[in-house]
Amino acid sequence: MTTALNPKYTFDTFVVGTANRLAVTAGRTVAENPGSAYNPLFIYSGSGLGKTHVLMAIGHAAKKLAPTLNVEYLTLDEYVEAFHAAIAAGQGDAFRRRFQNVDVLLVDDVQFLSNRKEMQSELLRLTEALQGAGHQIVLTSDRPPPEIADLDERLISRLSGGLVVDMGVPDYETRVAILRRKAEERGTTFQPGVLETVAGLEFANVRELMGALNRLVAFQAVNDQPINAEATKQLLGAAAGLAPAMAPGVSPGPGVSPGPGVSPGPPPASGDEFGAFLADVTVTVGKAVEAWRARVGEAVLRWRGEGYRTHRLERLLEQETPPAVDEAITQFVEDVERLKALEAEVGQLDPQASGDSVFRDPERMAEAEEAAAQVRAGVAPPPGPSGAFPLGGYAVGSSNEVAVSAVRAVLDQPGKKYNPLVLVGKSGLGKTHLLNALGLELARANGAVVACLSTQAFIDELIAAIDGNRVDWWRARYRRVTALLLDDIHLVAGKERTQEELFNLFNLLQDRERQLAFTAPAHPNTLTGIEERVVSRLEGGLVAELKEPDRAIKRSVLERLLAGQNVTPEPALLDYLADRPTDSVRSLVGVAQRVVAAAAAEDVPLTAGLAREVLEGQAPREERRSGGFRTSGIVVSSLGGIKSREKMVWDWPEVADRLIEELR
Repeated sequence: MTTALNPKYTFDTFVVGTANRLAVTAGRTVAENPGSAYNPLFIYSGSGLGKTHVLMAIGHAAKKLAPTLNVEYLTLDEYVEAFHAAIAAGQGDAFRRRFQNVDVLLVDDVQFLSNRKEMQSELLRLTEALQGAGHQIVLTSDRPPPEIADLDERLISRLSGGLVVDMGVPDYETRVAILRRKAEERGTTFQPGVLETVAGLEFANVRELMGALNRLVAFQAVNDQPINAEATKQLLGAAAGLAPAMAPGVSPGPGVSPGPGVSPGPPPASGDEFGAFLADVTVTVGKAVEAWRARVGEAVLRWRGEGYRTHRLERLLEQETPPAVDEAITQFVEDVERLKALEAEVGQLDPQASGDSVFRDPERMAEAEEAAAQVRAGVAPPPGPSGAFPLGGYAVGSSNEVAVSAVRAVLDQPGKKYNPLVLVGKSGLGKTHLLNALGLELARANGAVVACLSTQAFIDELIAAIDGNRVDWWRARYRRVTALLLDDIHLVAGKERTQEELFNLFNLLQDRERQLAFTAPAHPNTLTGIEERVVSRLEGGLVAELKEPDRAIKRSVLERLLAGQNVTPEPALLDYLADRPTDSVRSLVGVAQRVVAAAAAEDVPLTAGLAREVLEGQAPREERRSGGFRTSGIVVSSLGGIKSREKMVWDWPEVADRLIEELR
């Protein structure tokens, strides 16, 4: 008794992440080469993490590649039940022959072998028979073979003799990708941040994650209104705060332990040995046939040995006297070299596509060219720097001159002087402007591919790549850049998968002397949730701090801002605004805009007096005139003295305002 493969459980519907990539890769390899790659393949993980999905996906993939294969899936309980029924009917030998003739046998939940000595012996015999016949067996369990209670040592050795690989709890990015895909399959949409909130909660496995998603779907359907992130926390019992599902260091990453049956393949033959072999073949063939047949035979042996299809050359041997043999061989060699170049190019852009058989057949040259063109078209460059932030438009003063000098040093020696460069400071101090300005200057170089984007966009791209099973394509997209600039790098905190990808990309780009630059609100060693290995690399270059803008910077920013609005400000206004305490350039711009808007609304000149009225809360002129009691800002004390709110009088445009009326 076997169970039919669930049509939904394929590799295309399985979200691949760090925690399960090894298992999926091994599964695909087994499906493509049953009985010869890893035999047996043993996959283990906790409940609800996708073992059964991967197991059935192997069956589907194997059948798709070879429809005539005999593939059977069953749980261990079904295997035990079928065995007992066969023994009771006196058909034990027929039962054994039936399973020994299966090309790919998939057995689920073998942890239930505990304390079943008879079934352990039966499975041991079956495994040996399948391996001896070159048939594949794949097993899953909730624990590795040595940890299955009371398991025969011989069976442990046999099950561990191929490949043992585990599947861990998915990381944050993979959880988001899973939720997005499952929500799409259900035809449900959520407000921004809802699925990310769910992904940030603690769930032991994917099954519980899907249960949480189902609750959201049901809640949204019943209430006929979209649920937001805050309501999601309350609905799922997390109003008190979110905790990452797996903190760094809590659980080991996915592991793989090749058993004693795995051994490295034979070393490739050296060029000298192959050349000597070809020489011997040429001499031998040349004695029996015409010289041209020897040349064609040598070419066939050579290119077939390198994995290329040689039908075009083989057809020459079928002819009595083919014309232009040397030209045909030369053309074949040129086509092979072109295929090599195309495959290498595609490998840089999309490693998964480079293994296509079209790049191994010179007779399919047109298809290979088309495939390469499609890959080129599909690999768009990563987001670049914004043209709105030129370096010439960046105001420089004592508070940021160190950072600006560092940027200019980087431009003199990209990838060498300060690599990485980390710009730190509070929000609104111009870090984003300076980062994009650096990117724009780096992009001027010939052949430059500058990636300049927010860290959140970087994370979202990775999640989309995971969801679309295009992580290799995503990696290739960023590995070809000449500079990587990420804004707000602190956003990778708690994103284990993103930090892993960034760590590997960081090392690769630094080895190639490609420039790296980042921004952060504080020094990297003070940021929480970022792995030590990432922090140490951020600190390995130069950390340049931007401080609160000084007076020179503020005045320069104001001049450019007002000039951009066709306003010629009076010096007194610039002095007044530049002298006001401001913690960031952003807040300074906001203050200036308030004053400009007030001048436009009242249709009056832009003056220091107006700025003082707007920013210090003094009553507008109209109210002062209508009240009968007018004052210029000079306060008459009840003691007869006079106090001034300001140390100097900035502006008294109205003559009447210059009078100080005596109190009666």
